[in-house]
Amino acid sequence: MSVPPQASRWFLPRDSEMARRINELDWAATSLGPMESWGPALRHALATLLRSTAPMGLFQGRDGVVLYNDAYREIAGLRHPHVLGRPILDAWPEVAEFNRNVLDTVLAGGTLSYRDVHVVLNRTGEPEDTWLHIDYSPLVDEDGNATGVFFLIKDTTRRVEMEQRLRIAQHAGGVGTFEWFPETGRLEVSEAYRRISGLPTEGMVTDAMVLARVHPDDRALATPAMDRENPVEYAEYRVVDPASGDTRWIARRGEVAQHGEGTRHRFIGIAMDITDRKVAELALANQALTLQDRVNQRTAELLRTQDALRQSQKMEAIGNLTGGVAHDFNNLLQVISGNLQLLVEDVQGNERGERRVRNAMAGVARGSKLAAQLLAFGRRQPLAPKVVNVGRFVRNMDDLLRRTLGEGIEVETVIAGGLWNTLVDPGNVENALLNLALNARDAMDGQGRLTIEAGNAYLDANYVDALDDVAAGQYVLLAVTDTGHGIEPGIMEKVFEPFFTTKPEGQGTGLGLSMVYGFVKQSGGHIKLYSEPGHGTTVKLYLPRTTQSEDIIVDVDSGPVTGGSETVLVAEDDEAVRETVVAMLADLGYRVLKARDAHSALSIIESGIPIDLLFTDVVMPGALKSPELARKARERLPGIAVLFTSGYTENSIVHGGRLDEGVELLSKPYTRETLARKLRQMLSTQAQRNAGNPETVVAAPALPTPPPIRVVRVLVVEDDWLVRTTVAEMLQLRGHEVFEAGDADRALAILGQETIDVLISDVNLPGMSGVELVATARERQADLAAVYATGHAGVEGVVPDARTLVLVKPYGSDALNQSLARLFPPPGIARPMASPL
Repeated sequence: MSVPPQASRWFLPRDSEMARRINELDWAATSLGPMESWGPALRHALATLLRSTAPMGLFQGRDGVVLYNDAYREIAGLRHPHVLGRPILDAWPEVAEFNRNVLDTVLAGGTLSYRDVHVVLNRTGEPEDTWLHIDYSPLVDEDGNATGVFFLIKDTTRRVEMEQRLRIAQHAGGVGTFEWFPETGRLEVSEAYRRISGLPTEGMVTDAMVLARVHPDDRALATPAMDRENPVEYAEYRVVDPASGDTRWIARRGEVAQHGEGTRHRFIGIAMDITDRKVAELALANQALTLQDRVNQRTAELLRTQDALRQSQKMEAIGNLTGGVAHDFNNLLQVISGNLQLLVEDVQGNERGERRVRNAMAGVARGSKLAAQLLAFGRRQPLAPKVVNVGRFVRNMDDLLRRTLGEGIEVETVIAGGLWNTLVDPGNVENALLNLALNARDAMDGQGRLTIEAGNAYLDANYVDALDDVAAGQYVLLAVTDTGHGIEPGIMEKVFEPFFTTKPEGQGTGLGLSMVYGFVKQSGGHIKLYSEPGHGTTVKLYLPRTTQSEDIIVDVDSGPVTGGSETVLVAEDDEAVRETVVAMLADLGYRVLKARDAHSALSIIESGIPIDLLFTDVVMPGALKSPELARKARERLPGIAVLFTSGYTENSIVHGGRLDEGVELLSKPYTRETLARKLRQMLSTQAQRNAGNPETVVAAPALPTPPPIRVVRVLVVEDDWLVRTTVAEMLQLRGHEVFEAGDADRALAILGQETIDVLISDVNLPGMSGVELVATARERQADLAAVYATGHAGVEGVVPDARTLVLVKPYGSDALNQSLARLFPPPGIARPMASPL
């Protein structure tokens, strides 16, 4: 390579490393060409920047070939000297877009200026955050054309990071800094000081602005005394937010800074938010003043807790006693009932004898009800819980309640939308509601208003702390309120005790509320009584929430009374009960074997005699218990059916107040008809299982198969209560979780609390229309599916698509389910094209 004459390099200083490197680089290999071809403008620019101590450089030509001075080397880092002579976009690829904009703007004649611009550069072998001051201006040749970009650069990273750390420290420590210049009234303040003092985030700050926010009573304290002998000053004062009116406490510490001999020029200091400390000091002072009150309060709480514990223990003891009494009582009733039913055939045609048997059976029924109430209070009744929706349950009982209470009682039901399900025994819920309604009727002397409410509730830890056996969590609330006489405070704690009643003698057993109490407790719930003399009573039942789908309840205790010819083994330790049930079964046509205890029954089973059903008492003497007998029987005779009976289940087949899975129980006392139906049902079911061959089983008529669906969460919005509840029931029967709203406001409230998959809305709602409601809802949840219900062929402005359908009224369950199936096809089924239904 030929070396150009030294005279052509006058712009290269002798003592510069970058001048030497520029001189040695083969520029002919770049877009700039050989050095001797460089124009005067470029040479003069290099002469200037190479002699400057400030970092600067050039992006020369259309591709921005990089040239720079010695001061720029520190900014280039490990990229030096490799970036020299390279196009800027290749030299710094991590900021290529940034530099492309620089080239386009400045080569077009413009200028750019950046202060503390943030970029990520790889100067040390790894990416690092960098802040820079950069000024760009065009390099103009002798013809006035911009041929390059001249830049002046300064690395401000250290200062920016220090300022950030200072801001973080001030924010974390709640400390703001300031300088006050009394002569001008101006303050230089930090971001933290603005926040602490409630000042605007931007703009000039004056002492008048600061004092305007200080509480009027504290302004003298907040003004620094510039003439004090001691230059260090401390003050505490209040500031008031002009927008919200909130008051905060500020602590300020500062020092007078002198400028010249004896002249006070400025006041420098810090400010801290000490509101929390002041609040704590005030709270501590209040605690000291109210210590005795708090001691008295805690003592009262302790006494209430002890009373609640004593009450709980008393109720538990009474429950154990009544449960045991009910067991023996039920055995006696079973003997009497069984023999009376056998006697019916003997007195047929004898009018007087038949009447006496009927009267005796009525007495047995009353005794059976009494025993059931005792078991309910003692939490010993075997529950067969189902997943029910209490709101639907209450609505279904509406007619029954109105007929029972009479015309003088106005019945109002209030069912909250989106009501949760609960796992309870349906029969006991019905009995509890009837008992509460009848008590309310008597309290109102047949005239007044009864309000039944169902809603969702949450019992928090603070509420349940003072309760003995209640867990915090979600509950379904069933409340019954009357406008009757109310209950005197002195007898409130006794109302749940068995046989306690305020009614005249002969007008009440005193077991109604105790039965409700026992059922709720056995179901894992909570009961609360509110009453005020002269203002009525409210009884609140809290039943635990379940997330399971609602069960479809089928009545199996119906149909004709039929017997059979199968073999039944009766295991019963009470001889009178055993002989009675054997006679009843024989009368029904069954072949009967009998055993006085579990060991005897097992011996009969092991003898090899064919047995179709084991009918065993739960509570029997001996080491071998009934559940173990049933297990051994099934091991030896896999096709045997097992039916338990008892007047008191203890915990052998009932756990948590509920029958174990797969256990069949017939509670004593039972009638001949009930026994016959139960046996026939179990033997028929077992015969089908034993058959094993589907051809031997008589098939039930095939029901139409509903379209496959996915279970979803649905919000039904309809102002017509009857239409809304009907649609909700149709959806719940298919297993969907349904929330209800009567207008758009309630619907939006539910959408703010629950995750909803599809919104089914009437078009013409009061206030906001259904179309507006869906639009508003989709602003919050873009993927929300929607079904518009309308009496017209379509909805103006609504085009059906994959997430939107129109359902024309009147519509039935099939059309509704088809709509959901189209919106939410099961896995493996393609979504159909949308169209109005």
